[in-house]
Amino acid sequence: MIHQFVNNGIAIVMDVNSGSVHVADPLFYDAVELAEPIVGELEKPEPLSEAAKAVVRTGLAGKYPQEDIEEIIVTMQELIDAEELFTKDNYRLFIENFKARKTVVKALCLHIAHDCNLACRYCFAEEGEYHGRRALMSYEVGKKALDFLIANSGSRRNLEVDFFGGEPTMNWEVVKQLVAYGRSEEEAHNKRFRFTLTTNGLLLNDEIMDFCNREMANVVLSLDGRREVNDRMRPTRNGKGSYDIIVPKFQKFAKSRGDKDYYIRGTFTRENLEFSKDVLHFADLGFEKMSMEPVVGLPEEPYAIREEDLPKILEQYDILAKEYVKRRREGRGFIFFHFQIDLKQGPCVAKRLSGCGSGTEYLAVTPWGDFYPCHQFVGDERYLLGSVDQGIVRTDICDEFKLCNVYAKPKCRDCFARFYCSGGCAANSWKFHQSLTDAYDIGCRMQKKRIECAIMIKAAEMMDAAER
Repeated sequence: MIHQFVNNGIAIVMDVNSGSVHVADPLFYDAVELAEPIVGELEKPEPLSEAAKAVVRTGLAGKYPQEDIEEIIVTMQELIDAEELFTKDNYRLFIENFKARKTVVKALCLHIAHDCNLACRYCFAEEGEYHGRRALMSYEVGKKALDFLIANSGSRRNLEVDFFGGEPTMNWEVVKQLVAYGRSEEEAHNKRFRFTLTTNGLLLNDEIMDFCNREMANVVLSLDGRREVNDRMRPTRNGKGSYDIIVPKFQKFAKSRGDKDYYIRGTFTRENLEFSKDVLHFADLGFEKMSMEPVVGLPEEPYAIREEDLPKILEQYDILAKEYVKRRREGRGFIFFHFQIDLKQGPCVAKRLSGCGSGTEYLAVTPWGDFYPCHQFVGDERYLLGSVDQGIVRTDICDEFKLCNVYAKPKCRDCFARFYCSGGCAANSWKFHQSLTDAYDIGCRMQKKRIECAIMIKAAEMMDAAER
């Protein structure tokens, strides 16, 4: 499968199945476009057919010199021989074995607090309540969750635990106690915990920052961008803005992180479709690592992104990608999460085919110890898997998630982005289609654009390196 596009003046030819990406001159770009409908996917490297060569020669005649046309046919053959062009989809061959693989739990999202001190207008968790009741996780419940993770992680050494909410710093003493307990169990079980925290920043202080800098591998700091944008969507419970309270804290925290990860994470809605300005605002504030996620809401919500918003949104990604390249060339670059892509190795096969591992390798735990496939399913009793006391009871639900892969989703099977997005978010599919094997169409359009931008950025970096 071939995908071709031009972004920021750079022409790209992707061989989807092999993962090969080629920066193309006009001749190569046109030649591949002509040959692809005839060649398709090759079972193994083989000579270009005379029919394919004839189509290329006829289609390019008069547009390019004949000698150059013959050379480009040779170049295409060399790429075919190297299995970098028109390659077969080998992942499809072992999908049955993949579905039968044994999985272990490797990550938990601990809902340490079903409570929040903000009243974000788009919050899917209903200000931390998750369609239920306000509650704080006890140390005892959290300890049982960590014990479950250790016991169900098989031989996997590295385990991940995200302290989530609501706002997790509202239950800070329990966070510290659980980190201490996890550390105390590492050596005996040959495990290593990677703790992370997601916070809105209102309660940040020096003690919390120092602890996170010692113990948290990553901290996600929630901020939606410019003051007017953030305060419109993320007011405090008393209706006041949060920007002026949290930005100085986040700037101090980010600067103190050293070699530890952090991300400023924003959400854009149809009320700030010019979100590239918010991302660049993050950079201008001095932040180096950031993401900006599209809100996911049903069409009747006033802030929800709709089909008619997509042209402007896709244009924003192009604007941001172009500025991203420009600032890097000027020595003032930053990291945008969705523009990070590894073209040389990338995720493992399981990640490529099935994504985040929700419901199998990754579980969410409520304050009272119930298990759900991920934080976005919390409160939906149809997806209650079990608890820290019972273990996993609904193994049938886990099996349903295990079967969820890019070949089980009709919209993904022939999509160029499938091995990068891994089929998208199961929760979004369920929210919009009541099916785990469908796809959130608006989200797909945005994801494809982000991937194209990310590949263009890699190409620009390689071209810049070649010129140095």
